[in-house]
Amino acid sequence: MNDQPSPKHDDSKSDSDQPGSSDGFVLSGNEQGDVEEKRPPRAAVLHEIIRREGEQELKRGVAALGWSSLAAGMSMGFSLLARGLLHTHLGDFPGRFLLENFGYCFGYLVVILARQQLFTENTMTAVLPLMTEPSLRKFGSLLRMWSIVLVGNLIGAALFAYGILHLQQFDSETQAAFTAIGQELMQNSPLQMFTKGILAGWLIATLVWLLPSVEKTKIAIIVIVTYLIAIGGFTHIIVGTIESLYLVFAGDLSFADYALRFALPTLAGNIVGGSFIFALISHAQVRSGGD
Repeated sequence: MNDQPSPKHDDSKSDSDQPGSSDGFVLSGNEQGDVEEKRPPRAAVLHEIIRREGEQELKRGVAALGWSSLAAGMSMGFSLLARGLLHTHLGDFPGRFLLENFGYCFGYLVVILARQQLFTENTMTAVLPLMTEPSLRKFGSLLRMWSIVLVGNLIGAALFAYGILHLQQFDSETQAAFTAIGQELMQNSPLQMFTKGILAGWLIATLVWLLPSVEKTKIAIIVIVTYLIAIGGFTHIIVGTIESLYLVFAGDLSFADYALRFALPTLAGNIVGGSFIFALISHAQVRSGGD
């Protein structure tokens, strides 16, 4: 007879400590897969998606960048157009300001869903490859891309502003609404253009960061983020160019005022908000091992 005591069951590990379990319930392989699918992507995954996209954009040819950025500059004009039309047709409706600013989102929807080149998106996307592997070659590629996209966007914006003023497509009331929107923008001081531009650049960079993880709700995210830019009165170099150049072409604003009071401070603010704040912080988060 074997007098040795039988081994005791070790209760120190409960079922909840086993892989694929939660509160004592063991998940099947398919259920574990469902859990993984529903988990949001890690920050490192989002960073890599945007970095690879930035690498591809930096390699695009001049013609491809130029035509896409020209189209984006013109498409952004629909933000002014939609907002002006809503301003006109809502009249003295209570809450008109909140409703008409939904029109501001329209240009962004067109540009982002059509994958056109918008400068403030590139302040986030194209800068990550440089932050990941700094080099003079990549810095030169970044400046090349920024220059082409910015010039293309500004030309497209100018063409749209000139067109809606001179092609006699709108009545005097709607034209007055476009003028009022531009005058509202130019009430900001250069310092306000810069600081509000930081917030706009930051929000656009946030939008770029969010889009890879919200494929099914992309339109809603674009509307939410850009609507905040609209109601906050934050300054965006391309949308604001359309609004202020409309005044220039109408003779209500000098080109020098456009460049010195609006364009330069707003451009600097957008770059600071999109590249030097959000992109740098997001990159540092991933490099430090953050999830």
